Amino acid sequence: MLTHLRLQNFKSWRDTGDIVLRPITAIYGANSSGKSALIQALLLLKQTAEATDRNLTFHFGSPNALVDLGDFASVVHQHDTSAAIELSLAWEPQEPLTLGESAADIISPCVGFSVRADLCNESAVEPQEITYRLGEAEFGMSRRPDPRRFNLIASGSTFQFEQNLQFPPLAGVSRPIKCYGFPDDTRLFYRNADFLPKLAHALEERLNGIHYLGPLRAPPQREYRWSGASPTDVGRVGEAAVDALIGSLQNGTDRKLEEQISEVFSEVGLLRKFGIEQIAGNLYQVKVKQSETGPEALITDVGFGVSQILPVLVLCFYAPKGSTIILEQPEIHLHPAAQSALGDILIAARQDRNVQIIVESHSEHLLRRLQRRIAEEDLPQNDLGVYFCKNNGAESKLITLELDPYGNIKNWPEHFFGDEFGEMAAMTEAAIERRATDAAG
Repeated sequence: MLTHLRLQNFKSWRDTGDIVLRPITAIYGANSSGKSALIQALLLLKQTAEATDRNLTFHFGSPNALVDLGDFASVVHQHDTSAAIELSLAWEPQEPLTLGESAADIISPCVGFSVRADLCNESAVEPQEITYRLGEAEFGMSRRPDPRRFNLIASGSTFQFEQNLQFPPLAGVSRPIKCYGFPDDTRLFYRNADFLPKLAHALEERLNGIHYLGPLRAPPQREYRWSGASPTDVGRVGEAAVDALIGSLQNGTDRKLEEQISEVFSEVGLLRKFGIEQIAGNLYQVKVKQSETGPEALITDVGFGVSQILPVLVLCFYAPKGSTIILEQPEIHLHPAAQSALGDILIAARQDRNVQIIVESHSEHLLRRLQRRIAEEDLPQNDLGVYFCKNNGAESKLITLELDPYGNIKNWPEHFFGDEFGEMAAMTEAAIERRATDAAG
């Protein structure tokens, strides 16, 4: 599970400070307040890890990438290309990370990583420093005056790197692989650096466990052609949600997934029945019923909200156990009662599949349901983290909302969900004035 995140000089954030990530983390705020940038930083690291170019410090994206951020100048805070971007992340591996014989006494249940990178020589984005933290121990690389060479660093423990005496003294090692990996010559020039790839691999595993669903989902289709493969998730816009369902059914990996989705649709109040039907060869249709006695229909012929929530449901119950699921505005096109029920779906996914959920939302109904479940003791207080982003024009600021054991938010921001009292007062005042005018006329 991801446990901490920090961004410095990233888009509208000069410094987020240390963000504690809970099993369910909800991010709120007005438009252009910096909410999406928190998610984009995670996606930037994920797609960089998945990139094939080992010399690419950051994969800022493309039209088909998880996120398309443009270039360094577009991403660095206030477009100040003389500044350095710093991203920090911490997580708890499923098993404590052990480093092997070289550093056998260093075992930690939590791993931290940070990278600081800038526009080196006004041409290419290069790391200044990368650091891994295991408890008090730190291992990393820092850039020398020659930007192509780096020093290997160990601190916070008795461990020290030992140079291989078969080689002459070094003027540093090669640049890092991407923004996080140790180059091959570290193991060649240092005889006790064999554990370093484990650190990079641990980060890659954690980033690979992130599954993202964006705010705009693919429209439904009348027919779905299954390729025979089972996708790793539902895709950036939910385009693979039905493929995931079909693959789960055909491969026998989870025969209950279709039934589970149908049950959730019923509980949310959107559908009475949901199912996948094979019509010929590799062609399938999604058929639904909106009432017990109503006719069966294709998913294309019912309310748009059904097709928009389907990828959310599938991802929550399809992603591998222990995954981190990122959802942007999962409540889109849902009526208020369904938005409230979505809170229970997130809780069920967390408890049944041990997934972590990071949700960026505007839904008051979703948050109120999560608060209610804390009061009812169905959701542990410490399992929910809520943050409010605001932008003062120059930079974004993050407010950690303080929850009490009864689900109340003790430091509710002004106009969090608009000025409801002000709207009601204005409406009442207008009604009084109109009645007076009508009576006089």
